[in-house]
Amino acid sequence: MTTQRGPAPAPTQKPQRLVVGIDLGTTNSLAAVRAGKQARVLRDAQGEPLIPSVVCFHPDGRTIVGREAKALRLSFPDRTVFSVKRLVGRAASECGAEARVLPYRVVAGERDLPRVQVGDRQFTPEAISALVLQQVKATAESALGQPVEQAVVTVPAWFDDAQRQATKDAAALAGLDCLRILNEPTAAALAYGIDGNKDGTVLVYDLGGGTFDVSILRIEDGVFRVLSTAGDTHLGGDDFDALLAERILAALPRTAAVPAADPYVLQAVRAAAEGLKIRLSSETSAELELDLGAAGTAKLRIARSEFEATIAPLVQRTLDCVQRALKDANVRIDQLDEVVLVGGSTRVPLVRARLAAFTGKQPHTEVDPDLAVALGASIQADVLAGNDRSLLLLDVIPLSLGIETLGGAVQKLILRNSTIPTHRTEEFSTGVDDQTAVDLAIHQGERELARDCRLLGRFKLRGIPPMPAGLPRIAVTFLVDADGVLRVTAREQRTGVEAGIQVVPSYGLSRDEVKRMMLESIEHAQQDYLAREAIDVRNKAEAMVRGTQKALQLAELPPDQTYAVHKALAALRKLLAAGAGAASLKAGCDDLTRVTATIADDVIGAAVAKALREEQQR
Repeated sequence: MTTQRGPAPAPTQKPQRLVVGIDLGTTNSLAAVRAGKQARVLRDAQGEPLIPSVVCFHPDGRTIVGREAKALRLSFPDRTVFSVKRLVGRAASECGAEARVLPYRVVAGERDLPRVQVGDRQFTPEAISALVLQQVKATAESALGQPVEQAVVTVPAWFDDAQRQATKDAAALAGLDCLRILNEPTAAALAYGIDGNKDGTVLVYDLGGGTFDVSILRIEDGVFRVLSTAGDTHLGGDDFDALLAERILAALPRTAAVPAADPYVLQAVRAAAEGLKIRLSSETSAELELDLGAAGTAKLRIARSEFEATIAPLVQRTLDCVQRALKDANVRIDQLDEVVLVGGSTRVPLVRARLAAFTGKQPHTEVDPDLAVALGASIQADVLAGNDRSLLLLDVIPLSLGIETLGGAVQKLILRNSTIPTHRTEEFSTGVDDQTAVDLAIHQGERELARDCRLLGRFKLRGIPPMPAGLPRIAVTFLVDADGVLRVTAREQRTGVEAGIQVVPSYGLSRDEVKRMMLESIEHAQQDYLAREAIDVRNKAEAMVRGTQKALQLAELPPDQTYAVHKALAALRKLLAAGAGAASLKAGCDDLTRVTATIADDVIGAAVAKALREEQQR
């Protein structure tokens, strides 16, 4: 009996894993997906890709997100929240400037974290961002006809650890598994078709609603390596709007019955300012007549040249960041192959003109700057999904990371613009005899002293057996993962005792602090070096005093040598007690080193002689 077999079934093709790219923006948010080699934005039922990053907490209990919420901002000005990205990962005390001009209330919560007050309820910036992400997720699922559970979410390159972690928290609250936090400039380079097939150096200029970033990338054999990044987490189109809003408020009658801080007035003026900015990008002048009820009517005519003169200092600030990024990357302007624009605020003609004049290149404008980041994020999402293995993206960390050492100095373990993921291990020891625990303070910044840097976190390594100062070997490891999140571990090498922390500070860096960290590191370089040298020399002198005292107890010296050592030792002790400067301490250390060289020779010689005698007796 024979068995007939039909044709073998065709092999089933393994379905591609779905991971979307999401641009969580200050003004608008959106999602994109890549199928094959084509990336596309995901649009809603009306064909719109952009979802305004606006949430309205309606008095009837509904929570409304997106365009409908934006349309309600004049009806419910104190219940409609926008630009919340500027609050994410920051302290409430740092948000005072925004709070004064926002129509909704921002209050201080636990641990000085900002909260948005709506009626008798309070919301964290992360919770509000999560509501925006939920709307993006729902739009993507409707467009794709299937659930969306994983995503790559973009952030400004200048976001620090707290802001990145806050973004991941918002994604988790929205029901999304955030596979990667991706820097926006890196994503944008991918979107412009700079896909790794052509080597070169690219400048990405990203001016959004609330933040500015610039990155210098080098592409070699499909590897995207970020050479440097610079920027300002508090500079964007919102600031252009604020300057126009000041002009509008100044045009109100002085006899206005309603204060300019009224929520309705603030919302209406901001909306009018945004409209003026958009019109001035295509028109040489614009007129405005804004009826604000009891506050009066603002009548204003403004020429584009006036607007450009007003925002010129802000544009110059972006170019200063570009100059710094080029210097950090060791790249000359004439070595740039491409200049890429990202962010809706790059539509302002002055921005494009000043950047073109500065770089000598016409920036790429063929991709909608509002869509570029999401499209690029979808390409990276496709790589992480395992569907495309042809690209590798290597980002950098924006500010140096280190630990506080004896005397208040900072030992940097990971330098700014280091490629991530990265790790670094250095060995340290104790400064006091019989020390059984060590406090480790982690700092971020470019200065040499801890007081001039930002404290990120602390933890304690306990259980060190009592040993003389300098004998414990404590290996401290800094690990920065692909999302830019820092983890620190400390291990005493002789005993195996270990402790660690994931550094998630309670708030991020303000614009003033970022500016101070970067500029003061240059302005005070010599001063910092001398201060650091003084600390190092003092630590060395104290260690030499302790070591010499112990050596004198072990070594038997002739009276003349003993006198010379004690004399040099006393002189160095006197300098330490008097708080002498680095030069005097260094000279004292040199004197003690010269007279103690004999001790070292004698101790070593005695040890060798003893070993030889023991060997001969065997």
